[in-house]
This record gives sequence, structure tokens and C-alpha cells, in this order.
Amino acid sequence: MPERQGESALWGDPAEAGPQSDPQQDGFGQWGDGSEGRSGRRSGSRRGGQPAAPLDPREAAREICLRQLAVRPRTRLELATAMRKRGVEDEIADEILDRYDEVGIIDDAAFARAWVASRHHGKGLSRRALAGELRRKGVSSDEVGEALDELDPDVEEQTARALVARRLRVESNASPEAVFRRLVGMLARKGYPPGMAIRLVKEGLAARDDAAEFADGIDADALADVALDPDQR
Repeated sequence: MPERQGESALWGDPAEAGPQSDPQQDGFGQWGDGSEGRSGRRSGSRRGGQPAAPLDPREAAREICLRQLAVRPRTRLELATAMRKRGVEDEIADEILDRYDEVGIIDDAAFARAWVASRHHGKGLSRRALAGELRRKGVSSDEVGEALDELDPDVEEQTARALVARRLRVESNASPEAVFRRLVGMLARKGYPPGMAIRLVKEGLAARDDAAEFADGIDADALADVALDPDQR
């Protein structure tokens, strides 16, 4: 099977694992913006065909938030952005969000912990990729750090090794060179460090009779240095 253009690069941009590549569904729930429909007026009409009265601005803001939260958990920033897009005044949005904070309807720290658990075990994303996703969703650096502390580095490496083993079964008929490039690129897109990615792929290839000789010739340290040099990407 011919390689796709760009697969020959050893290292990719971990930002590819960010929101633009989010799946429609995984263990954390279905992703959507929950913004379908109009928020400023009640749906339908009153008896006699009379148009419905406009919602109170605070009630409209709450409806926007509740529709968002019905799809999946959200961060404070995500809800604030949704309300701003629908024309809710910042003062009203802050009032609603402060109240939701008080009663625990939104909790960025809990969101971050659930996100890390789901996206790591469901999609195999690394700590680096997860941190980028959470920051883009408005989670503070302290809360991101606390959530990532619950992901043990050994578990992260085990997940990467399992990704390599699974992909090697699929790539059983490809050449060792092609498999090496594809698997290193796959781990790169999930945010794994160059040294770890190259080492784990080399180990996986070394266990295959048809790729052991090729794997023996891989200089993992030298390739990791090249991958880290932006001029060589």
C-alpha cells in the first residue's frame, strides 16, 4: 500500500491531537456544542397562534448552559463562550457561572480529571497532548497539573507500548521502514516524546522476525535528536 504524503516525517505536531481532531464520541461522551435551536424565545407558540413571549435574559442564559451541559460536561470557559456567541451580556453570564460554581454544576478541576482519564484510556493521548487540550478549554495550569499528576508516567508508557503492539498487527505486511515511520508518526500525533516513541517502535520491530535486522540498525538517540530539531521537521 503506498504511503500517504507526509508520513515520511519522523515527528509531527502534537497539536494535531487537539480539539480539531476530537472524535464525535468516546468514553467521555459525545462532543457537540449543544447550541442547536434558539435561546432567546420559547419554542412553539401560545394557544391561539400568538407568538411566545421573550425569555428573561437570565433564563435564556441558563437554558444555553443547560443545553450545553446536557451533551457533556463543560468548563467555565466553554459555557462563557457559548453564552457570548448567543449574545448574553458578560455581567449576566458571570452571574450564572458564579452560581453554577457555587453549587458544583461546573467544576474545572473535576472536568480535567475526567478528561484525562477518558482521553488517555480511550484515545491513548499522552500527558503533553492532554495538557494542550485542557488549556484550550480554559482549565488553569494548576488544575491541569493536578489532573495529570493522576496519570502515572509508567501507565503512560504502557499505553504507548500497547498502541504500538496493536498497530504492528495491522501493519504485518508493510515494510519495516514504512512501519517505523507510520508508528512513530502515530505516537507523535498523540503527543508522545520523540525518544519514547522511537524506542518503543524499535522494540516492537525487534520482536518481528522480518524486521529485527532493520530495528537493530535504528539509532534511537540520534533520531530523537533529529526529531527535536525544528529545522529537520
